[in-house]
Amino acid sequence: MDSFRPKPQERADLAARVRDSVLQTLALIQKDPGNARKLARRQERELRAWLYPDREPTAEGTLAGAVEQAAAEIEELHGVRVEVVHTGDAPLDERSRALVLAGREAMANAAKHSGADEVSVFVDAAPERVALYVRDRGAGFDVDAVAADRRGISESIVGRMTRNAGTAAVRTSPGHGTEVELIMTRVTQ
Repeated sequence: MDSFRPKPQERADLAARVRDSVLQTLALIQKDPGNARKLARRQERELRAWLYPDREPTAEGTLAGAVEQAAAEIEELHGVRVEVVHTGDAPLDERSRALVLAGREAMANAAKHSGADEVSVFVDAAPERVALYVRDRGAGFDVDAVAADRRGISESIVGRMTRNAGTAAVRTSPGHGTEVELIMTRVTQ
């Protein structure tokens, strides 16, 4: 059992980490309770990245890292939790950046319009293709009823994917949530 006890140095590192981040965040929440949710979520992301470095992408220039960053931005802007899970990763290039931007738009739409308090994002990076799914369990909508002057789905998601040799599918109906599927084949060099 003693083998599971942290060494004095590890305990000191953990205590410093808690003091430097968690306690400071709790102090901020006490001063500004209106931002408690946002501050707590930011702290949760930071602690997860620290505790599980193999699960959370921290490398800049990767698909998973860019999706995580986009999700964090949407959380900050809209106050809706965006949970990201990924299998595999890929280098960030022009086409995968387009995929991330289309995914970001789907996350923003879900955060703004679904009424759900959480958006789920799944990234699957395989050698032959990458896929990004954005799902909410919110209000859903009638795709055909979206006004023609609204360009979020048609241009920022579907159009962007088409221009970059990818595909986009939006599955939704009123009362049943929405799933956006973005797929792009990988170009091998």
